[in-house]
Amino acid sequence: MELRRIRDAEDARRCLAAVRDSGEDRAAWARRNGVDPRSLNAWRINLDRSAPGPRLLELVPRRVEVPQSVLVIRCGPFAVDVPNDVDESVLTKVLAVLAAC
Repeated sequence: MELRRIRDAEDARRCLAAVRDSGEDRAAWARRNGVDPRSLNAWRINLDRSAPGPRLLELVPRRVEVPQSVLVIRCGPFAVDVPNDVDESVLTKVLAVLAAC
């Protein structure tokens, strides 16, 4: 099971309150609820600091979608990348324009 990271301060406060209400250890509560314990602890430390303003910026890699394979149509100096899910009527129009060149 992939554990989710805490999204923001409000999410962290809500989770930390649930931990307090449960009486469980933070790490055990986090794992049982599908939360990354390290992320929860980092937010706890950040929220416990007395100075106002954000102290933590958690960088989470975004998921990179694999691009769909494309068909490349070459006509003289022109090249058109056509995705697999292209609408047939659009492809017909593109080919008509290329044919006229």
